[in-house]
Amino acid sequence: MTPRRSSAPRTPRLPDPSGAGPTAAPAASAAAAPAPAPDTAPDTAPDPAEGTAPSAPESAADGERTAPAAAGDEGTPGGAPHGASSGGAAGARKPPAARRGRKRATADPAAGAQGPKATEGAPGAGDVTAAAPLADVPPQTQGAEPHPAPAAVAAGTGPARGASRRAPARAAEPAALGGAPAGAAAETDAPARQTSAGGGGRTGTAPGGGRAGRTPGGGTPRPRGLRAAGPLGEEDRGRLLSGCHHDPHAVLGAHTVRGGIRIRVLRPHATAVTVLAKGLRTELNDEGDGLFSGVLPLRTAPAYHLLVTYPDHPEGFETEDPYRFLPALGDLDLHLIGEGRHEQLWTALGAHPITHQGVSGTRFTLWAPDAQGVRVAGDFNYWDGTGFPMRSLGATGVWELFVPGVGEGALYKFDIARPDGSHTVRADPMARRTEVPPANASVVTASHHTWQDGEWMARRGERPVHEAPFSVYEVHLPSWRPGLSYRQLAEQLPRYVRDLGFTHVEFMPVAEHPFGGSWGYQVTGFYAPTARMGTPDDFRHLVDSLHRAGIGVLVDWVPAHFPRDDWALAEFDGRPLYEHGDPARAAHPDWGTLEFDYGRKEVRNFLVANAVYWCEEFHIDGLRVDAVASMLYLDYSREDGQWSPNEFGGRENLDAVSFLQEMNATVYRRCPGVVTIAEESTAWDGVTRPTHHGGLGFGLKWNMGWMHDSLGYVEHEPVHRKYHHNEMTFSMVYAYSENYVLPISHDEVVHGKRALVAKMPGDWWQQRANHRAYLGFMWAHPGKQLLFMGQEFAQGAEWSEGHGPDWWLLDPSYAAEPDHRGVRDLVRELNAVYGSTPALWERDTAPEGFSWVDGGAAEDNVFSFLRFGASGEPLLAVTNFSPVVRHGYRLGVPESVPLWREVLNTDEERFGGSGVVCGEPVKAEPVESHGRGASIALALPPLATVWLAPARM
Repeated sequence: MTPRRSSAPRTPRLPDPSGAGPTAAPAASAAAAPAPAPDTAPDTAPDPAEGTAPSAPESAADGERTAPAAAGDEGTPGGAPHGASSGGAAGARKPPAARRGRKRATADPAAGAQGPKATEGAPGAGDVTAAAPLADVPPQTQGAEPHPAPAAVAAGTGPARGASRRAPARAAEPAALGGAPAGAAAETDAPARQTSAGGGGRTGTAPGGGRAGRTPGGGTPRPRGLRAAGPLGEEDRGRLLSGCHHDPHAVLGAHTVRGGIRIRVLRPHATAVTVLAKGLRTELNDEGDGLFSGVLPLRTAPAYHLLVTYPDHPEGFETEDPYRFLPALGDLDLHLIGEGRHEQLWTALGAHPITHQGVSGTRFTLWAPDAQGVRVAGDFNYWDGTGFPMRSLGATGVWELFVPGVGEGALYKFDIARPDGSHTVRADPMARRTEVPPANASVVTASHHTWQDGEWMARRGERPVHEAPFSVYEVHLPSWRPGLSYRQLAEQLPRYVRDLGFTHVEFMPVAEHPFGGSWGYQVTGFYAPTARMGTPDDFRHLVDSLHRAGIGVLVDWVPAHFPRDDWALAEFDGRPLYEHGDPARAAHPDWGTLEFDYGRKEVRNFLVANAVYWCEEFHIDGLRVDAVASMLYLDYSREDGQWSPNEFGGRENLDAVSFLQEMNATVYRRCPGVVTIAEESTAWDGVTRPTHHGGLGFGLKWNMGWMHDSLGYVEHEPVHRKYHHNEMTFSMVYAYSENYVLPISHDEVVHGKRALVAKMPGDWWQQRANHRAYLGFMWAHPGKQLLFMGQEFAQGAEWSEGHGPDWWLLDPSYAAEPDHRGVRDLVRELNAVYGSTPALWERDTAPEGFSWVDGGAAEDNVFSFLRFGASGEPLLAVTNFSPVVRHGYRLGVPESVPLWREVLNTDEERFGGSGVVCGEPVKAEPVESHGRGASIALALPPLATVWLAPARM
């Protein structure tokens, strides 16, 4: 594995709380007068802060009482909340000072030389109240350096007029705003220290860049009606700032407390935070460490948003507060996750752009049951997740946070606090899109693809796959045509595959993987198509194009293991989570990877839902499951003493068996027409037997035994082949024990195994002739076919993921081009005849579909057999693996067929052969041969396969 860089920048930058990402900062910075937010949240999703109204109003500072009014009432001039001015009971006339000239409020002389006054015309300024003298500051702040505070809370968007003069309010009893009780008790018994919203000696900044609240006297005015919130407990504060808080929504956001609505915000590096709502603008007090808070004397929490300023952006950013929203994940989702039965898990976990409580944003959800806390970090907060802690939703181990303003294309990871308090930053296991490797951040995404393959999807399940033509072209997408994107591949691959007549393509793993040299078999992003060639919708477009060309799509799926990258699944939340808890069970001895814990219901759900995901979201027609044998056996590649038996003393991995059965049953139930294929190299019984009969439930199984034996046979010199004749016939002993695919896959043409044509003995002509004869034998043998790219035109070099097939061999300027083009023409003809001959595929899995004519002609290196369709119509296949012509070679045939015609001959000159063909129909003779009453005499071409079918009279 090669080192890979982190997606996050090494030098942290100040966060952009707007959610628009770094490039969106200028657009978010300008508004001097923010648009009002809605009065209330939707009826179906009440604001979590709403609750019991505060107690009845107590005495105001001046002995008068104010009447409560609804939050956001705009009954006063300038849009100020009703009752913002002091004095008078409910319904009473305003004092004369309030009805007369609208002049600025000034500090009471009793405030001393430091007494402030509000400056008329300050942007957004509303009615103001003079601050208490320093002597009246709560005791815990006396002696500390005074912190300048904003001058006023804006009741509207224009400058305040007509403010009445009044006596300074006591620090512990600020005047009421919006008609809420004045002088109500603080949130807790301990008074909060009074600091400015800017903190650190900074002056609050009003929208539009104007300074507000700084007076020549240098005093510390307070916003009218804002009360200091009680101090956050040391435990909560420490857990919140360290990222270990399981319920940040309990201390952040809006909450009903005694005396009003407490709002607390966590914005690291901010200089000030102002709460904006309809008819309300108030700057919160700075608690230090990026925490800002205050108690508004309101009965219910408004639908507010925030104006956050930073040293580099004094004009501020307007943004929603993520902590004013209810959970965006439903109880049913949580129940199904807890049960390990959420078959569409990708809809519940991960990152989803949604509209929640009328606000657009992204819902982030993560399963991390051992984490002390989880935070979201991304390019929208400059990779600093301190201000975005997630909440734990009950006992399911799921964490959730709705982040307003974050949309498609945003990069993100999860900052996880392990049980020991240390942190690890991880990509999202449920990410549906990723960065291009070696970068490894997850990407917020949503699909906008419109499928146009309705006809294909409607008819793909009409015929069972084992009774249908099934000829597969295996492709490694990144190297088939190196450099092409998914959309460019969609223009070329369907046309090429359709021209050659293959019914399906099989993609080597397309799920995201960090190391290209693994060919995709060490997956880190199980729900994300690799970003090397485009977006998930680009991949959908490729599948759609293949379907519209009449070609099915299979993908390799790897649920057997995953790599140890420290940003991916390994010990995800600080303890073994996706892998088995026993290190001996978790470590895969062959590949240096980790095996999944199939006994854990949530892990099994992750994998089962992933299989369904590829079929439903990308219209995949089949999953070829990799390395099944390594999953089934506890002692796979392990010596004695390196493994422990199961509860019955056996070596079978019963958890893996149960998982595979559940996966197959779920996929077949949910996705009609889909086939699952096992790459299983042992004699495990019942791989393709239905689950209700005790089998694993796969539709097809790779016949690894046939591949190994047949390749071993053709590698021998013809003179020696008679001693290995049984290697070609043994496959028929077990041919009907499973539903088989005959694979010549990527594994057979790499790592020194040589390309298929290079395995053949003899000179160049003999190698190509052996190659053609072998393909003819393979297509006629019971079972489906799979051929890896490059072998269709007899590429002589091994495959390399770095440069792909040697397409230059088909360049007309190359002298040997006809040799390679001839082999490709043969493959096209094989598929054409195969698809139009039911005898070659209708009874692949039924013994009555096959009969030997002569399987024992070892001295001749000849194999001959009959295939039968459901109607009983036969096809005769004869292969001569000797480099000599065999004249007058007699073969017994069914007496019911009087005349036979040659439908395929791999020795035709157009395929590069010697041209020994039978141009005229062959008449059956009443000569007994091979136990049959009729026979035909043929001239068998050298190193060739011939197919004959009944000729029409």
